[in-house]
Amino acid sequence: MRENFDIHEFNITIIGLGLLGGSYAKSLKKLSPKNIWAVDIDEKALKDGEELGVINKGYRDPKEPLLNSDMVIICLYPNLVKKFIKDNKDYFRPNTIITDATGIKNGLIDDINSMLPEDVDFVFGHPMAGREKKGLEYSSAEVFEGANYILTPNSRNKETSLLIVELIVRGMGFRNVVRVDPQKHDEIISFTSQLPHAIAVALINSDNLNVNTGKFIGDSYRELTRIANINAELWSELFIGNKDNLISKIEVFEEKMKLIKQAIIDDDKEALEREFKESSRRRTQL
Repeated sequence: MRENFDIHEFNITIIGLGLLGGSYAKSLKKLSPKNIWAVDIDEKALKDGEELGVINKGYRDPKEPLLNSDMVIICLYPNLVKKFIKDNKDYFRPNTIITDATGIKNGLIDDINSMLPEDVDFVFGHPMAGREKKGLEYSSAEVFEGANYILTPNSRNKETSLLIVELIVRGMGFRNVVRVDPQKHDEIISFTSQLPHAIAVALINSDNLNVNTGKFIGDSYRELTRIANINAELWSELFIGNKDNLISKIEVFEEKMKLIKQAIIDDDKEALEREFKESSRRRTQL
């Protein structure tokens, strides 16, 4: 592996030039790698990326860029990540570092590692940043500034590969980079990411007021429902792919809602205050 790592000598290929892939490309530009290439089935996205200077060149067929890439960043839905690896596993050159941006890891890591040659290292990662829109036109380098990034090392990973990915994402603007076991990652993400999306969807879909709700909302409603403008295809896959963890977290949340509901029914001001004080304490600790 590359002991004398120099980003300026790296050819980086991004698979999927949509919102996330475009944001990666724009953010990587400030690190000045040798080349940033992109692979996508959308010819317009590739053309736009080239014209905007987001990428050096776009490809429909991944063979050529993969054969010449030092790093490959896959910005696809989880099931498509596995398909891409299966279809293109023979094109990765020795010592290639691959990484991803998927929100779930179990069910991916073992399957993907079993397909890859021993001299190709897949470092599974998860940028905790994004937007509710789709497409290159909504991508932004700023989306990663100050955000958290999670690495989920596995037994095949080389420490050098992990460090290279960490150096690059820090250079892109991520503030905190943490390493966690893949199973623990999926449990944590079910609470910190997937449960909030489920709550936002349930909240906005429970509106039965029969008025123009937008004329009556303040910051609390806006903030709680921002992520309800959701990528339906992606998040359905993430929810079902992490179903056991997410169901467990939903059940805990339901118990807390029942507690608050019962306190209201019982006019139990002390119970409500205890919950409010505990939530304030926990929020301050964050």
